Amino acid sequence: MGEKRHEYRVTVTWQGNAGTGTSGYRDYGRDHIISADGKPDILASSDPAFRGDPARWNPEDLFLASLSACHKLWYLHFCAVSGVIVTAYEDHAEGVMEMDADGTGRFIDVLLKPRVTIKRGTFPDLALELHSDAHEKCFIANSVNFPVRCKAEIVEA
Repeated sequence: MGEKRHEYRVTVTWQGNAGTGTSGYRDYGRDHIISADGKPDILASSDPAFRGDPARWNPEDLFLASLSACHKLWYLHFCAVSGVIVTAYEDHAEGVMEMDADGTGRFIDVLLKPRVTIKRGTFPDLALELHSDAHEKCFIANSVNFPVRCKAEIVEA
């Protein structure tokens, strides 16, 4: 079987020209719109620490959300094919970014903290184990160079 490729396209449109463009570090806004055909726009900016709008998503938020969502989608798949009936899933993911003196930075750690509710009697031990399988398959986690850890809680209801 041949290799499959998936291509993605988004448009990022800067909205921060206050009249003088990037004439100085404090002279322009960081706001932008992330768009893709057929999908609602995402209002974004930079982190407030970098002169961004705290009411808008920033790249770091979106990156962390991508890791969490990818893990969740694989996890739900493995549960569905393994007889684990998930009735609720909520992840309070946390990420740590480290900055160098020269202004470069990188994420050094992400902790996914999903709280998964399963139907009583549908294999709670297996429900916990399937997080490992989800992690192995997650496209986004497989694309990063730092640890993505998972501390899951399984609740039977």
